[in-house]
Amino acid sequence: MIDIAAELEEWCADGRPFALATVVEVTGSAPRPPGTCVAVDATGRVLGSLSGGCVEGAVYNLALDVLETGVPQRVSFGYSDSDAFAVGLSCGGVIDIVVRRVGDEPARQALRVVLDALAEGRPVALATVVESPAEGLGSLRALTPSVAAGDPPAHPDADRTSRALLARGSGGTHRYAADGGCDPTAGELTVLTSVYSSPPRMLVYGAIDFAGAAARVGRFLGYHVTVCDAREVFTTPERFPDADEVVVDWPHRHLRSLADNGALDERTVVCVLTHDAKFDLPLLDLALRLPLGYVGAMGSRRTHAQRLEALRATGLTEHQLARLHSPIGLDIGANTPEETAVSIAAEIIAARTGAGSRPLRTTDGPIHRPAAPLNPGPPAELPNSHD
Repeated sequence: MIDIAAELEEWCADGRPFALATVVEVTGSAPRPPGTCVAVDATGRVLGSLSGGCVEGAVYNLALDVLETGVPQRVSFGYSDSDAFAVGLSCGGVIDIVVRRVGDEPARQALRVVLDALAEGRPVALATVVESPAEGLGSLRALTPSVAAGDPPAHPDADRTSRALLARGSGGTHRYAADGGCDPTAGELTVLTSVYSSPPRMLVYGAIDFAGAAARVGRFLGYHVTVCDAREVFTTPERFPDADEVVVDWPHRHLRSLADNGALDERTVVCVLTHDAKFDLPLLDLALRLPLGYVGAMGSRRTHAQRLEALRATGLTEHQLARLHSPIGLDIGANTPEETAVSIAAEIIAARTGAGSRPLRTTDGPIHRPAAPLNPGPPAELPNSHD
């Protein structure tokens, strides 16, 4: 929804009815993830895309039908072996889409809460009923840490579950007994919670030329990029124009401050490029104790071996040390700062998705895949400050 938020805000503000089509389930390889939305109004204007073109025409016609009848629908689109030009996904996957009319006050109120939060950079969740044995298909409920708005809760536990996903920073699908209890004979109620939160952080430590290239790639990938170094003469906004923030501080102290302020989560990426043990060791000692998405460090294999020995002496476990990506990046023959940044970015993506980092021509199975669940374990007691 983020990609159509500005235009959708106008539609909600002027009160026009529209149909909202949402990807609610993906099987196999498909171009867009669950939570992707398209809106169609009565004039035929379209916002967004669900499949990169594969099923847009069919969804468009379905949206116009739902807009006219007011009856929500759930449909599946997949590849047709008998007719490759039939409605379907040429990439071989299957997507399920729920389409509902937005014209009533509760649904519009839910979307306004979501759109306002997106405009202000606040985290918000949108819960959509994607399967129901009775009425309620397509119902919308928006949740922030303190506000719930829209259609009534689909299940007594639904708000609690959606807020838990919001706190974690990633959405998910949950199934409930439709009677509000645990009776499976009552039918199944399924709720998709889409979470929209602030951009994930990329923390680049070390004000060197490789950091400038890493900042450019990180920003391109959608990260909020911070470059930090304790050496003031090198750590300037002019040297790192692609960074969202340039901070002069000791790296471990900066990371500790973010952790203490609740600014880190399982999406956070840390790239240690300083090449200096007095910076690297206290920083890595802290980073590997935190539930971060990725921790990588630049250096030779000899430097890496020495680091591991020093970090073991601080009390880090083998499980924690195994989370360190060092030497940083994938082996693609990178030499320049820009090539190295691509190598680092590729490893970050592979770590997030759980991919094997092999050429696609040597693999089978889905090309598009969701992120693998992050489970770095609970953080241990943080080390004492090394100011």
